[in-house]
Amino acid sequence: MEEIEQEELWELRLYVAGKTARSVTALTNLKRYCEEHLKGKYVIEVIDLLVHPQLAEGDQILAIPTLVKKVPEPIRKIIGDLSNEEKVLVGLNIRPAAKFE
Repeated sequence: MEEIEQEELWELRLYVAGKTARSVTALTNLKRYCEEHLKGKYVIEVIDLLVHPQLAEGDQILAIPTLVKKVPEPIRKIIGDLSNEEKVLVGLNIRPAAKFE
């Protein structure tokens, strides 16, 4: 069984309410950023609050969609469709992958 060091694994939780355009855009953007900057080192859990409304309370979700970075700490939240890559990377404290010219 292959083990990933705990501190290397990013645990991300995306709260959505159904398959709205904003929710789909947020998930698409999140997957793209993770593949680009955290390849092989992330887990995305999508929580649909239409199906599990009680789960909003645990992370104090007030708006949809909301991304919560659980691990590594500190816990961070980003609200919206995640279309501003720079804002998302800064918000999650992800160093952009080096781009060679």
